[in-house]
Amino acid sequence: MKQCWRWFGPKDPIELDDLHQVGVEGIVTALHHIPPGQPWDEQSISDRQSLLSSSGFGWDVVESLPVSEAIKTQSADMAEHVSAYKSSLKALAARGIETVCYNFMPILDWTRTSLRAPQPHGGTAMLFDLTDFAVFDIHILRRIGAEDEYSEKMRHAAKTRFLGMSDQAKVQLQNNVTAGLPGANDQWSVEDVRALLGTYSGIDRDKLRGNLIDFLSEVAPIAQQLGLRLCCHPDDPPFSLLGLPRVVSSSDDYSAVLDAVDLPSSGATLCTGSLGVSSDFDGPEFVRRHGDRIHFAHLRNTKRIAQSDDSKPDFFEAAHLEGDTDMVGTVRELMAEEKRRQTDGRQDWQIPMRPDHGQELLGDLGGHSTPGYPLIGRLRGLAELRGVMAAFT
Repeated sequence: MKQCWRWFGPKDPIELDDLHQVGVEGIVTALHHIPPGQPWDEQSISDRQSLLSSSGFGWDVVESLPVSEAIKTQSADMAEHVSAYKSSLKALAARGIETVCYNFMPILDWTRTSLRAPQPHGGTAMLFDLTDFAVFDIHILRRIGAEDEYSEKMRHAAKTRFLGMSDQAKVQLQNNVTAGLPGANDQWSVEDVRALLGTYSGIDRDKLRGNLIDFLSEVAPIAQQLGLRLCCHPDDPPFSLLGLPRVVSSSDDYSAVLDAVDLPSSGATLCTGSLGVSSDFDGPEFVRRHGDRIHFAHLRNTKRIAQSDDSKPDFFEAAHLEGDTDMVGTVRELMAEEKRRQTDGRQDWQIPMRPDHGQELLGDLGGHSTPGYPLIGRLRGLAELRGVMAAFT
């Protein structure tokens, strides 16, 4: 697999030139300053490529070309936004970029309640705690109907915790939940979230899946013609939040979408950490089932911890070889898939991967790193994954 690294652009605290010391082979990035629904122009893409090239790197994967809320909900601006998405794909293809990651999560991207939870070894890790999320949902956001979606025990625990929180802690929790991606312009206020929730009125799981399939039916044929590979990132975490449906949370969900738009250009981003939050996830089996459509891999691990709701577990970002996902078995299957592709003569035989997320360790600590994307934590992860890959070479 090609060993890549996510970089958030010129404001990323990690210098591109330093990544050669880490052994990075390619870069995963995006034009985060362009709002969802707006087209990416060829000049802006070329400018980013030039910046990467000046440090000896290519732009291997776009992550992400965001799908707007208008597309997800099929609201008034949908046609214009789909047209812009197609235009962006054409501009990327013109610049020789072939792999484009996206997601279809309603409103919130990956969601954590703590961005720097202390770990026994002295580092920190991102964490999702359902009680804290219930505090945000019921008492900070004050979403209509929120209380009905939690057990009586959970509602009591959330109320007790909320009453014991300082104003500063409440603001911090709100910011953690609505943080969005580093470098992006999609951090929501409470008022924004309330307004966006209203746009999902009447959209259940079947409807949202249908909207995803409609979107892919529009853009995947264009991607196919252009020689692009689209790869959908799973929901993170893989269960409903804020009463919203999620439709890319399991291997079966991927089957439904990939079968509905059965083109090589429409594929999957395998994120072992997101999918691995579910106790039903089997990483090696996912690769055996969907291997020919996996265009990109996020190799990270999560660990489920004590929970009060089996369908929505608390979890934290574990070290790459220490969580609930069988990382060794998953890497073995991905490398076997690469060998199959080589035998079949596929030009895209090599799967780009990156060590996703990571714990803050050593020099990462003290606010020197971007939450979820530390230098040393990801360096450790890449080194461990590189060792696993070497064992199967």
